[in-house]
Amino acid sequence: MTLAGRLVLFDLDGTLVDSSPGIHTSVLSAAAELGLPAPTPRQLRGMVGPPLQDGFALVLGVPVADVPRAVAAYRTHYGAGALLDVTFHAGVPDLLAALREAGATLAVATSKPEPFAVRVLEATGLLPAFSGVHGATMDGAVRHKDQVVAAALAAHPDGRDPVLVGDRSHDVLGAAAHGLPCIGAGWGPAEDGELESAGAVAVAASPAEVLTVLEQKIG
Repeated sequence: MTLAGRLVLFDLDGTLVDSSPGIHTSVLSAAAELGLPAPTPRQLRGMVGPPLQDGFALVLGVPVADVPRAVAAYRTHYGAGALLDVTFHAGVPDLLAALREAGATLAVATSKPEPFAVRVLEATGLLPAFSGVHGATMDGAVRHKDQVVAAALAAHPDGRDPVLVGDRSHDVLGAAAHGLPCIGAGWGPAEDGELESAGAVAVAASPAEVLTVLEQKIG
């Protein structure tokens, strides 16, 4: 089917970019400031993708009362420069260029606070590819994937047959909350089988495969 006019939403961390170095150092900094044990490699990997508040509470087990302190400590470190420790995944610029050439409308839907998301996209040179960037609010009132997907859909009401590309289970579930299919970004940090179990319509092993899935498997 033609991609002209189709709305393709992208998650940011783990899907478009590898932002794990900056995220990991910022999590370690926050944990040290709160006097917490150093997170394990698996815990650090689990912090890439979900809303920050949820990551601290559910992945690191930070008591609810201490989550705001952890978030503040993280953001101080991250915003001071760690967010620029980021690179785009190989093949992503080519995928975005191909989709735009085919007439698709592209937007970002991320649980990262929107100001940080814009800075990351600017730093990697990816920002011009997108018609909109929709992220979490700094106060955390908007942070879950279904919320940022809702914002993206509202901003692009003429987008045809919207679809989300994301690398974690919460991307799949957030898309499903709006009846959207989700293509799993298999090159991201998801655990084995995570995307399939969550209900991804397909899991692409590389960015190039996303185009094939869109053209051949999703009507």
